Amino acid sequence: MTPPIQIRPVFWYHDHVLLIDQTHLPTEYRIVEIRRFTDMVEAIQMMIVRGAPAIGIAAAYGMYLGAREVTATNHQDFLAALEHIADSLRATRPTAVNLFWAIDQMLTTARQVPAPEDRDEVTWIAAIQTALFQAADKLCADDLQTCLAIGEQGLAVLPKEPERLRLLTHCNAGALATAGYGTALGVVRSAWNAGRLERLYADETRPRLQGARLTTWECYQEGIPVTLITDNMAAHCMQKGLVDAVVVGADRIAANGDTANKIGTYSLALIAKAHAIPFFVAAPRSTIDISLSDGSQIPIEEREASELYQIGDTRICPKDIDFYNPAFDVTPADLITAIITEAGAVAPDRLADIY
Repeated sequence: MTPPIQIRPVFWYHDHVLLIDQTHLPTEYRIVEIRRFTDMVEAIQMMIVRGAPAIGIAAAYGMYLGAREVTATNHQDFLAALEHIADSLRATRPTAVNLFWAIDQMLTTARQVPAPEDRDEVTWIAAIQTALFQAADKLCADDLQTCLAIGEQGLAVLPKEPERLRLLTHCNAGALATAGYGTALGVVRSAWNAGRLERLYADETRPRLQGARLTTWECYQEGIPVTLITDNMAAHCMQKGLVDAVVVGADRIAANGDTANKIGTYSLALIAKAHAIPFFVAAPRSTIDISLSDGSQIPIEEREASELYQIGDTRICPKDIDFYNPAFDVTPADLITAIITEAGAVAPDRLADIY
């Protein structure tokens, strides 16, 4: 087995951003250079980078790249241009709240940079640019520490029996979806490192197959025992007693605990409920959107029909039929055992205790 690849999906290198191109995994490990904010917009839209926390980090660096390109010599004009850059990045993926949170953090940073004593506009703009880079770098570093904490908090609330657990996850909420380590897969990693994981079952996650392509790839890199199943095998595996708990990520959590995650998560939660299997959501606190009272208010991204009607270059259905391709669904709070964040794990109706 070859040495594991260090999984850092978004990182700064010299004067540009490097992304792991997740559209080519697992067959090819390719690094993409991002030097302009428009390239970052395209990378997020095309899912070269994906996963709510990783999208937020990528957008933060995208804000800095855009700030470098602004030609304004007046700081107010500079801030106005930065707002336009923010709007372009916000439009890329409407469901992942971490994207909006990170962009807002960057805009706040820019607005709070004090004017130099001589109020020289060019110097002021340069100071804002520096502050934006530092803020993006800090968001990336903080996310890694957040994921490590989520892993430990999740380990603490996993079922005590059996000693070695069989866990099931959906989509990819791992290192590839964050600054490293992962949220749901961070819990899995912590269980593995603590000797408490017997096996991970990974849903393939149609239609883009993030579970098959990405989660299994991550596990292979670190020797974590993983078994790939199709999405419609989960109920069978639970019925056969092969699953002790389910751990998934989240793209947005409403104030009442309703959770948007990759399409198929809701049905998985229903199946877990039917088999009395605990169902955990692992996500950073930045994924909680207290401005939304419940999940009905979460915007659900719809993606291109081509994700449904073909796999690779192979068409799998007749032409000229209708398609419906929501990328996410919403799991009601009453199906969730606990929401695991860096600040602790609580029942969905106790989110206010950790927000």
